Amino acid sequence: MDFSRKRPGGFTLVELLVVIAIIGILIALLLPAVQAAREAARRSACTNNLKQIGLGLHGYVDTNNDYFPPGAVTEGPCCGTPSGTNWAISILPYLEQESLYQQYNFNEYNESPVNALVRETRLPVFVCSSEPQTTDLAHPDSGPGIPVAWARSSYRGCSGRSNGCGFFDEVSGDCLPDNYVGILPTIGFGKRKDPERLAKVTDGTSNTLAVGEMATATYPARRTLWAYSYTSYNKSSVTPQSRTLLVDFQKCADIGGPGGTNPCKRGWGSFHASGLNFVFCDGSVRFIPRSIDMELFAQLATIGGDEPAIFE
Repeated sequence: MDFSRKRPGGFTLVELLVVIAIIGILIALLLPAVQAAREAARRSACTNNLKQIGLGLHGYVDTNNDYFPPGAVTEGPCCGTPSGTNWAISILPYLEQESLYQQYNFNEYNESPVNALVRETRLPVFVCSSEPQTTDLAHPDSGPGIPVAWARSSYRGCSGRSNGCGFFDEVSGDCLPDNYVGILPTIGFGKRKDPERLAKVTDGTSNTLAVGEMATATYPARRTLWAYSYTSYNKSSVTPQSRTLLVDFQKCADIGGPGGTNPCKRGWGSFHASGLNFVFCDGSVRFIPRSIDMELFAQLATIGGDEPAIFE
């Protein structure tokens, strides 16, 4: 018998299993890096969106005698009063959306059938790609806009600071001190008749919040709707309670606290790993960690609170 003959080439079953195991280990090692790179790209895109929104706000200010747009316009108290325009609609011409802006009928209510085209339009500049399920239309949880559909979005204007008793996105803000107001409050009823001016940002434009992210992993009827002017769907407040940064409306509500669920409706959050992006009144975009001191965060929400709030 000739024992000098070599066995046929190829892998044995054991060798094949070892190779498969090695490939699996390499994939397991590389996958987090790939996912991290994708999230970094999404966060960068989100930052660019907010930079564009900041430019849009300043474009509006430059052509409107230094006035910022109203956070929203209302003709009556909460909770069923139809609304008018809002900050996001107002800056459309400065976001290369002049044609869509021209479709909005300012003589009709925000919720009117004639404004359906505008409110159902999904605009990428208003959507953070880290937030899931933003392509479908939504019905809100409250207000006169419940029966109609709205495009989803990710960013809300900052109407000011709250202590839980009221909010500057509605007439109940009349119970709050004047120095709690932010750059984008609701106007038209109660004591707030006019939008805010750049000169009133005495806390410093680099220390004052303008627009930031708001998302929730639960209770989709409380997510952000860019065109819906009614109270807290495209505006939020800063209530100094850490539960309002949980990115989970239901969990925030379950924890409870002063103001009940109202601060949760006006919370902030994103699907980024450790915080959220904000554009400040000077146009700069900064990342706010969820670990931020809530009193400092609340101070950043006011335009003239005379607080020593500085966020680096």
